[in-house]
Amino acid sequence: MADIILTINAGSSSVKFSAQQIAEGKLTPLALGQIDGIGGRATFSAKKTGGEKAEFELDQTHARIDHRMALSAVLDWMDGALSGSNVVGVGHRVVHGGPNFSQPILVTAENFAALKALEPLAPLHQPYNLAGVAAAVETFPKAAQVACFDTAFHRRHPFIADTYALPRKYYDEGVRRYGFHGLSYEFIHRILRYEEPVLARGKVIVAHLGNGASLCAIEAGKSVASTMGFTALDGLPMGTRCGQLDPGVVLYLMAEKKMTADQITDLLYRNSGLKGMSGLSNDMRDLEASGEQSAKDAIAYFVSRVRREIGGLSAVLGGLDCIVMTGGIGENAVNVRKAILEKMEWFGIQIDWEANARNERVISEKGSPTVALILKTDEERMIAAHTAELLGLKQPLVPAIS
Repeated sequence: MADIILTINAGSSSVKFSAQQIAEGKLTPLALGQIDGIGGRATFSAKKTGGEKAEFELDQTHARIDHRMALSAVLDWMDGALSGSNVVGVGHRVVHGGPNFSQPILVTAENFAALKALEPLAPLHQPYNLAGVAAAVETFPKAAQVACFDTAFHRRHPFIADTYALPRKYYDEGVRRYGFHGLSYEFIHRILRYEEPVLARGKVIVAHLGNGASLCAIEAGKSVASTMGFTALDGLPMGTRCGQLDPGVVLYLMAEKKMTADQITDLLYRNSGLKGMSGLSNDMRDLEASGEQSAKDAIAYFVSRVRREIGGLSAVLGGLDCIVMTGGIGENAVNVRKAILEKMEWFGIQIDWEANARNERVISEKGSPTVALILKTDEERMIAAHTAELLGLKQPLVPAIS
């Protein structure tokens, strides 16, 4: 019977999952899937490695699909598609680990309650992450449940990169710059350490650009600064989130517009960013295809903020040896990537534009002082690797590339 590690990334209306076999210290991908439309018309799609894609709508004759029912659908599909498999561990993406959780943990009743207390810090993510954990405990009662945190990779920041200019008591109470997308950054660093060990020991900026977007400065394998802060609102503009914002704007919305905390939360998390600026869409592909000036303005603002933050993080690092583009936009949006990286020769970034147009792995010119790479991130592999490591299943430090 094959031992399987399942990974769960539960959002408000979706559950992404993967199944990976652990044997002889290696992870082998078996299946990848997603359930969309939880709470409404839920659809299931999954694909075995080397197999055909399965797609169907979940039956909600008797009740609307919730996270527990979604996980049950995953199990039912696995029983047929991966018969003879034994789920030994379930790894979960949990966005916020707060000041105390700096590495993956086995989920217990006590630390589950502690993670639930962090929900106000990540209202778009944490409640659903934990709903996925609760559903998995019920669905896979014999499997170990492992929480893997998006904040953990950043927990060794120096104090000056971790604090705000507020009275120290707030820092002591947990008001800090936590940073996010840590699972993505850690995966990219491990791949660099495996494929480009010299670069991995140097000064690296990773740009995780997608519907959620941030940058991370990494020196000798350690995160030293991130564009995200106390919440996942800070830094770059995102699909629906505002990014960096003068706190005075929030005070103005409260005092002059008489907006409530819930209304401001809805505005800044769900109706700002590319969606808010363009008035059209949160999807970069839609904006690039649009001829509307508002779409062009939203893209230009996104590009400008990314370039500005690259400069700032390079100053923190005291130089730059490598820049990595990843995430849906970073990996695929050729023109956006070009706009971000062009005219940076003064900065040591010399781009081979034909390589960029072909989405090649190395897009910098030969001899460029700063190497520019496109690397595909894989948070599911990182979660599976952490789960295997925590369970003592001898997963190597670098996720196996099969």
